[in-house]
Amino acid sequence: MYRSLSGQLGDRFLTPVDSSDDPLVRVPASVGFHCILELYDCSKTLLNDADFVRQSLRDAATQAKATLLNEVLHQFEPQGITALALLSESHISIHTWPEVGYAALDVFTCGHHTDPEEACKHMVKAFQAGRHLMKKLRRNPPPTSLTLCSSESSTMVDELVLSTSV
Repeated sequence: MYRSLSGQLGDRFLTPVDSSDDPLVRVPASVGFHCILELYDCSKTLLNDADFVRQSLRDAATQAKATLLNEVLHQFEPQGITALALLSESHISIHTWPEVGYAALDVFTCGHHTDPEEACKHMVKAFQAGRHLMKKLRRNPPPTSLTLCSSESSTMVDELVLSTSV
């Protein structure tokens, strides 16, 4: 029996990987990838253009093969924008500092059909970044152990198993 995770994966199931010889102990597969992107030496005009930022987020979602659900954007005075593209698979966010030509982005997508790196590549080009730095993290849920209860109802429950490294 495989468990599915709520939300972003919808009805898609994770493929468990054995973490030991015990058939009841499973480690769920990665839920997705999280990219942290920093853009330097960008066009100051583009970083402060709300319509351009909004369209860039939409295009980035398309490039990542993600499903756009909603958008939120706030333009600060005298400059700067914070915007979020809410995705079925998670989110893309951007925070801009036009005065220094800098933008900080966060691209998190779940599921094996998405590619957050493609969204990042799009944003580097869109904002005409002279330099950029990207870090990519695999997002993994904690391992779970399925244990049978010895109660009258004999139901299956999930028990969280956490390990710490010393």
